[in-house]
Amino acid sequence: MTIAFWCVFIACLLPMMTAWAGGYFRAKQFGRIDNKHPRLQYAQLEGAGARAYAAQQNAWEALPVFTAAVVVAHLAGVAPERAALAAEIFIAARILYPIFYIANKDILRSLSFLVGMGACISLFVMAA
Repeated sequence: MTIAFWCVFIACLLPMMTAWAGGYFRAKQFGRIDNKHPRLQYAQLEGAGARAYAAQQNAWEALPVFTAAVVVAHLAGVAPERAALAAEIFIAARILYPIFYIANKDILRSLSFLVGMGACISLFVMAA
């Protein structure tokens, strides 16, 4: 398996990592995690907890774009080293994204989003 495909695997784990952060904030704000009605509880989160949940949602939204970019690059025969670099940049940006989001660093969050999206676009451009 190529490095780029390993990065897809890592990207699949990122929403779960942010879900754990959201669970921490749910327990902190409400005193417990309501597993019977988690979406209702998420909707009531405030501050860092609400941002953690938003970061989780964004991680899910970014996953199909990145997965498609890696698969298209692979099918188009992009050199694995080039695809790996773009994929690693995406992962680094997406690890920083929830950190900046939860910390309420909006400009850094937006910058990490743009870097990650730029990595996806570069994979598509390399495949063209």
